[in-house]
Amino acid sequence: MTRVAVIGCGLIGRKRLQALPAGVEVVALVDLDLGRAEALAATLPATAAGVRVADSIQAGLEGVEADVAIVATVHSALGPSTLAALEAGCHVLVEKPGAHRLEDLVAVRDAARAAGRVVKVGFNHRFHPSLLRARDIASQKPYGDLMHIRGRYGHGGRPGYEKEWRARREASGGGELVDQGIHLIDLTRYIAGDVDLVFAECRTDFWQSDVEDNAFLALRPRSGGFAWLHASWTEWKNLFSLEIAYRTAKLEITGLGGSYGVERLALYEMLPEMGPPATTIWEWPQADRSWALEVADFLSAATGGESRGASIEDCIAAFTVVEEAYRS
Repeated sequence: MTRVAVIGCGLIGRKRLQALPAGVEVVALVDLDLGRAEALAATLPATAAGVRVADSIQAGLEGVEADVAIVATVHSALGPSTLAALEAGCHVLVEKPGAHRLEDLVAVRDAARAAGRVVKVGFNHRFHPSLLRARDIASQKPYGDLMHIRGRYGHGGRPGYEKEWRARREASGGGELVDQGIHLIDLTRYIAGDVDLVFAECRTDFWQSDVEDNAFLALRPRSGGFAWLHASWTEWKNLFSLEIAYRTAKLEITGLGGSYGVERLALYEMLPEMGPPATTIWEWPQADRSWALEVADFLSAATGGESRGASIEDCIAAFTVVEEAYRS
């Protein structure tokens, strides 16, 4: 039986815990706020009464013999927490962006290699059904060369958002680009492979903070084509849109479920006479299963199985674009 430790017991840690499959054993819950870890422990079934609850990683992991750790802390603690979990012998699923600076990600990669452990990064959008289907279509290349990708992702925050940890550079490593924008970078790489940054503008237009609330990026996939991405904390109606245009067809993904609207994939195929395209639409009105699919993928990778999930190398590549954008 796989033994799991969860480091960080806030919203995302709770989602990860709820997404664990049957047949795993939760052995430790760790959070600097001990009360939050205790509250999460209270949601576990009675059979998990022996779970260790702690306010430090050392106290939480020492002697519990966890096989894997799920790290879901604020960005500035992601890297150190992952290193501590690797030192304890765990394979690790760490939330995106994996760290708040590139050098921490490189240290994680090197430590994982030295320890012979798997580190995956929580880019769960790869596991939404629309993206899984789009990736399969892209890998078959039935519609000719990629022409362009156009991606938009955003929300509008909430009162006091500029005072939360995501809006403080020392805790987050950046603003909306490192928050939701890095998902768009990862998805562009997921579809088109490695990319180079062509243009970036990071703006602070509304929220009074030292990080950007809007980021605009132009990327050039090395395999060909172009990508234009916009991530926004001033998108007053929650929005996710990803368009992937090939020579003879276009894929259009909208929504992620919940407040982002029903997840939908439209395939527009060019007809010989051109004009209105042949259109196929898939919708997924059910609850979001990307978290559960990603955890299952990570557990497969940890035991030597196949994986679609983002590796630490994928995360380093995406974060390199982020850092280049900030420098520009």
